[in-house]
Amino acid sequence: METTAEKLSVIIADDHTLFINGLSMLLQTEPDIEILNIAANGKELLGLLHTHTPKLILLDINMPGMNGFDVLKRVKDYHPKIKVIMLSTYNEEHLIEKARAGGADGYLFKNAEKSELLRVMRLVSEGTPCFPAKLPVVNSNFDEPDVFLKQFQLTKRELELLQFIKQDFTNQQMANHLHLSIYTVETHRKNIMQKLNLKNPVELTKFILQYNL
Repeated sequence: METTAEKLSVIIADDHTLFINGLSMLLQTEPDIEILNIAANGKELLGLLHTHTPKLILLDINMPGMNGFDVLKRVKDYHPKIKVIMLSTYNEEHLIEKARAGGADGYLFKNAEKSELLRVMRLVSEGTPCFPAKLPVVNSNFDEPDVFLKQFQLTKRELELLQFIKQDFTNQQMANHLHLSIYTVETHRKNIMQKLNLKNPVELTKFILQYNL
């Protein structure tokens, strides 16, 4: 006799109606996912947890009243078994680390593809933490990255791209990782070449190796 797999029960907490509606419609098409309820703010979410016990909460970082980090602490203090994925428009490492330190089980950007959203939700529900990969650590011959940036008139974003180029990332991979358009990445690459007075990718590779980026 076959047993029916238990559904992944979810509560969504976000104060943007359009985002909530879109996310709800997307998840409702998945047979293994069940939306238990929706909360428009942190206080409402905490109230729902008196009568609902989801496996997973999708929690917006920026909400009126209690922000997502305050809500996360309350959820983890009183309902430690519930998994929490923080939702954010910000690709900021300090926010990702704050979410991790606060007990979140995952961190997703709001512009994530459907496949990525579902992958992270399912992994987190099974006990696997999912956070964006850290940006490469600067390891140049300069004591401070700012000195390097000033010398070559580069921006921090351009330095990030140089470090990804060193790892043989394609333009599309960099665009996906940094949540930029491919056009923006291509523009950054052109600017880098102009600022460094380099003529081709081979010269760029030599520059990266020379300065041990």
